[in-house]
Amino acid sequence: MHRLLGAVLAAGLAAPSLAIEFRTVDVPTVLYDAPSQKGGKLFVIRRGTPVELVVNLEGWSKVRDAEGGLAWIEARHLVKRRTVIVTTPRAQVRLNPEESAPIAFEAARNVSLVYLEGAPGGWVKVRHRDGETGFVRVSQVWGL
Repeated sequence: MHRLLGAVLAAGLAAPSLAIEFRTVDVPTVLYDAPSQKGGKLFVIRRGTPVELVVNLEGWSKVRDAEGGLAWIEARHLVKRRTVIVTTPRAQVRLNPEESAPIAFEAARNVSLVYLEGAPGGWVKVRHRDGETGFVRVSQVWGL
């Protein structure tokens, strides 16, 4: 019995950790407190908002938002296109991935930016919906 328990525990500890998966809300849509349109309506989430996938269940996805809130969304409203959301009062998006680079633009808290690629030193390349691109510090956004 103890060997079996030990083997089960060892297998669990040896299992690879699950990668965090993010999706983007494709259209403004209602978030629910249960995986059903009969569930309680919580609020409408904006198009372009990144969410973390927690679980998928028969056409529904339980997601976490940047503030840590959990809710259910119809899976058909999520796309794989990656976005990040600004979590600081103002994020400075620079022309190059370095603090001394000129500022390309600034984005206010809760603005969604399209994730383009990672960059060395804690930066990511992003694009604003107006077409401007640049590099923002990973610490200023959520959705990575």
